[in-house]
Amino acid sequence: MQKANTAKKTAAKSTHAPAKGNAHARSTAGGAEDSKLKEFFVDELKDILWAEQKLVKTLPKLQKAATSGELQDAFESHLEETKTHVDRLEQVFKLLGEKATAKKCDAMEGITEEGSSVIEDTDEGTATRDVALIMAGQKAEHYEIATYGGLIQIARTLGQEDVADLLEETLEEEKQADQKLTEIAEAGVNSQAGNEPRD
Repeated sequence: MQKANTAKKTAAKSTHAPAKGNAHARSTAGGAEDSKLKEFFVDELKDILWAEQKLVKTLPKLQKAATSGELQDAFESHLEETKTHVDRLEQVFKLLGEKATAKKCDAMEGITEEGSSVIEDTDEGTATRDVALIMAGQKAEHYEIATYGGLIQIARTLGQEDVADLLEETLEEEKQADQKLTEIAEAGVNSQAGNEPRD
């Protein structure tokens, strides 16, 4: 009798399991187009689009303010990459069937304003200014790295693998830019700044 009851329970589980699985598939694939997660995802893409467009305008100012030739080159190189990031985001919007509109990113606005303030607060032609510019640049990079990392995971959850792949390309370039700034700091800028006397 006990074996019969166990068999019935097993049969009931096997009957309901596929239905549950199918419902899950519908919620993560078919239902994704109208989900709150998709809406949030698009909203965050608009946010990072604004951030990238803001950086296109800000990086030339950082480049001009830098003393080190290597740091100037790093900012110039990342400016070209950032233009590509904007283009990629526009491709992402197209893949999603959405209009590529930017929404003001308060975080990036604050970061870029801080970058402008460090230029005002440091002396022209000093390594100390370069240290400040490197920090300002890395704050922007770290915000973007965190944002793109999260967006990639959401894209995969929504089944948008092509979108995730495009965002992954940008994420890797942001990581490389951050590493380059670290290398410039470690190669001598920080130590040079440490030897600059106070006024």
